[in-house]
Amino acid sequence: MTAAASDASDPLEAATQATRSLQGLSTELTARVPQLLEAMRSVGTGLELHSTLDRICETAAELADARYAAIGVVDDEGEGLSDFVTFGVGEDVARRIGRLPDGHAGLLGALIRDPQTIRLAGLSADPRSAGFPPGHPPMRTFLGVPIKVQGEIFGNLYLAEKRGGGEFNDYDVHMVRVLATEAGIAIGNARLYEAARQRERWIDGSVAVTTALLSGGDADDALTVVAEQARRLADADAGIVLLPAEEGGLEIVAVSSPRPTKSLGVVIPPESAVVEQLLDGEAVFVADASKDPRMISRLTSPYGPSMMLPLQSGGRVLGALATPRVRGARPFTEAERTLATQFASQAALALMMADAQRDRERLAVYEDRDRIARDLHDLVIQRLFATGMMLESAQRKSIVPAVREGVGKAVDELDVTIQEIRTAIFALQQGPAEAPSGLRTRVLREINMAAVPLGFKPAHRFLGVIDSAVGDLTGKNLIAALREALSNAFRHAEATRIEVVVDATVTLLDGSAGVRLSVADDGIGIPEGGRRSGLRNLARRAESLGGASWCGPGIGEDGGGTTVVWEAPL
Repeated sequence: MTAAASDASDPLEAATQATRSLQGLSTELTARVPQLLEAMRSVGTGLELHSTLDRICETAAELADARYAAIGVVDDEGEGLSDFVTFGVGEDVARRIGRLPDGHAGLLGALIRDPQTIRLAGLSADPRSAGFPPGHPPMRTFLGVPIKVQGEIFGNLYLAEKRGGGEFNDYDVHMVRVLATEAGIAIGNARLYEAARQRERWIDGSVAVTTALLSGGDADDALTVVAEQARRLADADAGIVLLPAEEGGLEIVAVSSPRPTKSLGVVIPPESAVVEQLLDGEAVFVADASKDPRMISRLTSPYGPSMMLPLQSGGRVLGALATPRVRGARPFTEAERTLATQFASQAALALMMADAQRDRERLAVYEDRDRIARDLHDLVIQRLFATGMMLESAQRKSIVPAVREGVGKAVDELDVTIQEIRTAIFALQQGPAEAPSGLRTRVLREINMAAVPLGFKPAHRFLGVIDSAVGDLTGKNLIAALREALSNAFRHAEATRIEVVVDATVTLLDGSAGVRLSVADDGIGIPEGGRRSGLRNLARRAESLGGASWCGPGIGEDGGGTTVVWEAPL
């Protein structure tokens, strides 16, 4: 084994020394200089970091006539490898090898702790070698060269198995060291480009979240946008938004995940150390959520590296944002942590602005509802009552039985209309604090509210013990689904008849007890190519609870119209 002197800390100085060392050497080395220059040109092409690492590996293998090449990227702590890029190892071989090296042991670990150029005639003979895992191709000769970026160790370039059965010679060492210097410059440029692109993505995500929160749409949908953007930007397995629960702790209110999840509505108790830190405005970074003793929730078992960030603005903590990755995934870098923290702060500010905006809009709506209720009571009902009195007087004076009967029916209809208007007035005058807690009452309230724009009152039917059987979270989402379905019927269906059924006696596909909401109309149905955003919202609400939503034929002639079905576990 031979080891070269330690590399110069400055890339320019290292390049100068390496170039000087080429002078006065053999004709063979001089003849390889054009190949070296071409290799340097190739390495400096492109700005995407991972493709740059791939090119460096391939170029180094060609330059030193090696069968295999790899770059081990040292992690932020300088104790292991955060990435391992290879050349010459096929996909089948990589699958047989399995997990990539972590750099904590063996020769790769030694090169991390003591970065210097190393040349070996036999890998197995070196005392630092830990051997190869099953399925690994045989490797005898070895050349390792550190790669520095702006004076700091980025990783190591490894070459193995010189073609033709020979050993790596001094010419190979000189060539690869010069290439490593150029690689450090190329990697530095690629990292700057990657960092700029990453910042741009996070800024775009912050803009999308702010737009969603301030658009005046449904608050739950806006929080889902926060979860979706955080998951995408952090390259995480899930994005989770938590808000303070009434009984203390943090409640999961929005989840973005590639798989169905039943975590919506789960409360992380206040005795959790993580909850305490988050509510104090401190970010929590976990290396492995499945093993960390602070993670007391069963929901963390599938996850590894995790970021949990307070949604904090103006000294006020509104909630928290979690972005966990799967077990075994790469840890979050310092740059990702910083960008995610800034994203959470921006989302918190947008949440505060959205709350203030909704408060103003809610106040305006209540003021308008009070005015409408007064007008209905003082003007419309009085006029209807006076009209009824006039009709009753005309009924008494009429001597024609058919006329008396017709007028009597008109008076009865006026009485029903007055009662319905009084119900609507009562609903208009109710504030949020006066909202009834019973699910049956809330369903009736939504139906009565929908009767005003529809011009008729939808029929309704209840099956099962609605109020006691259906949980609060499912009930809240059922009411939102009912409101969405009735709104769609009013705005798009042109229906003249609507039937609402709430059935708390159904059994879902997985065998669990559930509640099913059906809203059927006799309208024009769902047109081809029409908007589906409302139906997607219904499906998303149901799936987040472990349920489902779909559409079917309506109650019009020959199945005309639409039936919207929404179901979820009790």
